[in-house]
Amino acid sequence: MSRNRKVLAVAAALAGAMVLSACAGGGDAGGSSAGGTTSAPRAEPTQAPFTPPADAELPAGDGQGQCSGDPSIAYVGTIAGANAGLGIAIKQAIELAIEEHNEANAGCQVTYKEFDTAGSPQTALAPTVAAINDPSILGVVGLPFSGESEAVGPALTEAGLVGLTPSATRPDLSQKGWTHFFRGLGNDSVQGPAAAKFITETLGAQNVCVIRDDSAYGQGLATEVTKALGEGASCEEEIKTGQTEFSAAIGTIESASPDAIFFSGYYAEGAPFAQQLRDAGIEAPLVVPDGVKDPIFVQNAGEASEGVYMTCPCLPGEVFPEFLEAYKARWNVDPQTYSAEAYDATTILLRGLDQGISDRAGLLEHVRNYQGQGLTKQFAWNAQGELNETPVWSYVVKDGQIQRLSPID
Repeated sequence: MSRNRKVLAVAAALAGAMVLSACAGGGDAGGSSAGGTTSAPRAEPTQAPFTPPADAELPAGDGQGQCSGDPSIAYVGTIAGANAGLGIAIKQAIELAIEEHNEANAGCQVTYKEFDTAGSPQTALAPTVAAINDPSILGVVGLPFSGESEAVGPALTEAGLVGLTPSATRPDLSQKGWTHFFRGLGNDSVQGPAAAKFITETLGAQNVCVIRDDSAYGQGLATEVTKALGEGASCEEEIKTGQTEFSAAIGTIESASPDAIFFSGYYAEGAPFAQQLRDAGIEAPLVVPDGVKDPIFVQNAGEASEGVYMTCPCLPGEVFPEFLEAYKARWNVDPQTYSAEAYDATTILLRGLDQGISDRAGLLEHVRNYQGQGLTKQFAWNAQGELNETPVWSYVVKDGQIQRLSPID
């Protein structure tokens, strides 16, 4: 059975058996807020049904791929930085996709290469230049983070090396005139209003504190959320990347007595922030974005993660049964945030190589004109490298697990 046919059979069987359960927020996050005022009633959103797309393009393709030369696809992004968990979930999906492709396509063997940026704008350029200087590399999946993407964007465009980011969400990345840049998800001008809608409509919050870190990602997303909340953004506070003590921000929150709190940043700071927030007795619902949506946040925050809500322009890999099975068999762990998006991005590059594209210009043009169904969404880009279809989903931490809730319309 071909991989395309197999996934339809497995998906159809398991999608019909999907059990939908109510995922109420748990732990200490409900009840009254810091200043003694009564916070908005805790919502109990339920898990929405999801059926994997029957026509998703997969890495193996039809098995008839014919490469020209010995092409490579590279992952350029964090492997060992402060928020490396997000990058590792991406790189493992890229490797899996290439391995599955090579197993099915004897006539097109693609090499995987990786370059560790440590996830920082200050350290991203040198490994990116190393990838650029490798002539076998015709396409890149990365960079994961917005700040490092901005730092290396001019170099990638000058080299004509196409880059598909499965996770960088700052809106203005697509407005810089880069010709290499394609985003495989919705940006923060989509996620921000969706998060605000979830906070105000689903959680019923009227007064929201927005806490942002100083990263390009945290700043951009917080701006979009604050704009969407309007007068509902009752207080704001900024923290620093690498910060571990948050008494000033927590003092601001205590004074404001908000109905909900939105944290705009990454899990490295999000976990201790959540702990100290709950230790201070602040029970207002905490909502965090995709940069926090990682099992390491749950592990590091411990009991304070219970009941934390999350937004993400992503879908969890477990809703794609065959992908889940293959990923877990290869890595002994479930796929995480942006694994499925990275798998889709790699598949798109592989389709171009299967057609015999042998240079960077050709693969760049292939992506620019690509239209097709992936696991996570329909892929087709506008002239700025933004997708036409960009769903955002809500999640909650329950019983120590990140559980999918519903799309935010």
